[in-house]
Amino acid sequence: MKDGPLRRSIKRLARLRYDFDLAVTRLLLRARGEPRYRLTGACNGCGRCCESPTLAVSRPVFFLRSLRWLVLTWHRLVNGFEYVGEDRRHRLFVLCCTHYDPTTKQCDSYDSRPGMCRDYPRNLAFEALPEFFPECGYSAVYKKAEPLRQALKNSNLSPEKYEELVRKLHLRE
Repeated sequence: MKDGPLRRSIKRLARLRYDFDLAVTRLLLRARGEPRYRLTGACNGCGRCCESPTLAVSRPVFFLRSLRWLVLTWHRLVNGFEYVGEDRRHRLFVLCCTHYDPTTKQCDSYDSRPGMCRDYPRNLAFEALPEFFPECGYSAVYKKAEPLRQALKNSNLSPEKYEELVRKLHLRE
């Protein structure tokens, strides 16, 4: 689905609002402390993050029909995201991006992509345990990994259990 002039204008306004919101959010997060993780790697173009983006929403948005409709309609009309399902446990909407071409693994509106696409995976650096797709070129390293690795080494774990915890807790440089 190509962007028409009206959609491009709406997306520009949405981008300005998103940029402002992102700047304020990052400022507030930094005021509470630095992100827990340092991102490593780079995008390798696997396209997994574009295949079925998810949108975490608040409890009212997830459960109140009018708010749900408003959010999903906005994302459909402005961002080109179609609703395909949900994860009730984590209050996530699972979407399908109409701008993503699975054959070429490219976005046909990359320059005007939504904020949630622009900020991926930087937004994961503040998560308790960031999760990346196995194919993704990015990974995260816990900023205080060394003392934790030492504590695990000193705790008489089996080598398999040690490696599993290092991987799951993002302790590998």
